[in-house]
Amino acid sequence: MDLSEEIESILYIAREVSVYKIPPRVANEGYRANDWGDLAEPLWKGRLRIIENSKGASLNLEDAQTGELFARAEYDVERPSVEAVLDSSRYFVIRVEDTGKRAYIGMGFAERSDSFDFNVALQDYTKRRRAHLNPDAEESSPHVPTGPKKDYSLKEGQTFSISLPGHAKAATGAGTNLLGSSTASGSSSGGAAIPLLPPPPSANRKH
Repeated sequence: MDLSEEIESILYIAREVSVYKIPPRVANEGYRANDWGDLAEPLWKGRLRIIENSKGASLNLEDAQTGELFARAEYDVERPSVEAVLDSSRYFVIRVEDTGKRAYIGMGFAERSDSFDFNVALQDYTKRRRAHLNPDAEESSPHVPTGPKKDYSLKEGQTFSISLPGHAKAATGAGTNLLGSSTASGSSSGGAAIPLLPPPPSANRKH
């Protein structure tokens, strides 16, 4: 086995995709699949494979029978080569570059589930690739604090009291429970004695 050979991983396979020749985009508006003419008559049909290696990932459009390459789009996470259209979840615009030349082609899936899996594969790869390129960077949500978690639980033997408005301060040694009633050793705030359990029977009691 030649260890110098590049190891590749297949991230996603679509058995059949359709490729379309698309008109230029108008100004800053997005692409629309309805502008591509008759979607039932694509320019080409074949399979799509997303392949990852140590250098990155690429979208390979290949003949489903022979594997002959029709077009390849390198996928850069900082400058993605895939753009969703505005009027459908099954169609995308792919930027293809070869020997300095750039072209844009339309690509469509037969089923929405295929396009969903395609999106997930690209998102997973983007996340892993960015983590690889920036190993010291920590992903965090702006709504979640990133500092160390504080432990607010009571340690063994610790107590606390709560002062509620409208209640007189309890005597020294007495606290206030969450219901607002004052508690002290052996008595309640109303003066009623807390019932005590009867003492256990003497071990020396004669039968």
